[in-house]
Amino acid sequence: MRAGRPRSRDRWQSYEGFLPSAFGTNTAIAMLVIDADGNVLYRSEEWAADLDTKNLWTSRPQLQPFPPPHSERQTAPFSERSQPPRDRPPPPPRFVTQRTATGTWRVGAVTTPFTQVAIAVSLKAIAQEMVVIRNIFLISIPGVLLLVAGGAWGIAGSSLHSIRRLTKVIGNVTASGLEQRVPIGATDVEFVELIQVFNQMLSRLEHSFKQASRFSADAAHELKTPLAILQGELERTLQQAEPGSEVQQGLSNLLDEVRRLTGIVRKLLLLSLADAGQMALYRVGVDLSGLLIEMLEDIELLAPHLEVKTEIADSLRVQGDRDLLVQVLQNLISNAIKYNLPDGWIRIDARRQGATVLITISNCSKEIPTGDRDRIFDRFHRGDPARTRKVEGIGLGLSLAREIARSHAGDLTLDPTLSGQTAFTLTLPVGL
Repeated sequence: MRAGRPRSRDRWQSYEGFLPSAFGTNTAIAMLVIDADGNVLYRSEEWAADLDTKNLWTSRPQLQPFPPPHSERQTAPFSERSQPPRDRPPPPPRFVTQRTATGTWRVGAVTTPFTQVAIAVSLKAIAQEMVVIRNIFLISIPGVLLLVAGGAWGIAGSSLHSIRRLTKVIGNVTASGLEQRVPIGATDVEFVELIQVFNQMLSRLEHSFKQASRFSADAAHELKTPLAILQGELERTLQQAEPGSEVQQGLSNLLDEVRRLTGIVRKLLLLSLADAGQMALYRVGVDLSGLLIEMLEDIELLAPHLEVKTEIADSLRVQGDRDLLVQVLQNLISNAIKYNLPDGWIRIDARRQGATVLITISNCSKEIPTGDRDRIFDRFHRGDPARTRKVEGIGLGLSLAREIARSHAGDLTLDPTLSGQTAFTLTLPVGL
């Protein structure tokens, strides 16, 4: 606002008419003008009576003296010549916010040498607009958040679909299921390389595993024929040897080792077939109750010093390969005899639980160390030498027994029994 003499009331009223163009037509505006003597030159009708103007005004700027006439400035010494007045900017306006009976006002005031002008703008319209904006946010933000959450959920679900499929395939990968592959879908753009690398890894594993299984199966199969011939020749030569001679004794020992080697080859062949998922089962109805009762006679012949306890339910029948199931039961009973304590005991429990037959064969024995319990079904694992020093075996029996049980949709587990005893539980599905 330029400094000058006070304007007339009409001029101030006209000036007030231009204010809505600057502050908005929906905003209440009031103006107060005071001259240098403190007289009110103009007051708007909207000016609130309780608006305090005492702290609005700044000190009034001083007028600069008019310069001397040009002739005087030319005749005066240069050092005494009056310099032209420098323009001094007016003091900046002051702004305060005041609450009155009619509402809250934002007041700005400016002071000139002749007048003091204060303009008050009502904040009511701004407050109403803020309320409207707040309500809009309160109403729209939950919906926007739900929309964003739904979109994020959909995008994340779509992105994780490939990972879930990959996880599912990884969870199903077993020695007999290496042929599985993760299909690449149209939405798997980000995971194409990962899926391709994983499928390539499965292909390499499948190829290597098949080669190893094929080698084991071929080696075991090729050894069967020469071992059978060797066993036959030893048996024939043993019959021709002089009874009681050292030759007969040596041939007898060789025949025992050949039979043992034949058993190892047979187990390796079965394990390689199980690894490849090609173990052939000749399923027939098998009476497990009758099999266990028959084996009790073998226990009495092999270990008459052991106490045998039984609790065998009647008519426990399953569908399976009778010869392989007999091999499993013989292995468990043989281990119960070999790893028993002097004058110990063997207990055989067989019962039906729902659609499953449970056979538990336990015996008193030394405690199996924790490390051996975790590896007891590993191939060629024989455990603590203190327990196996006097026991023959190569560590394939339990591994093969578990593979046979699993090929029948069952399982073989080592029970977490009390100290001083060992118990294995064979589970098989019931067959009519």
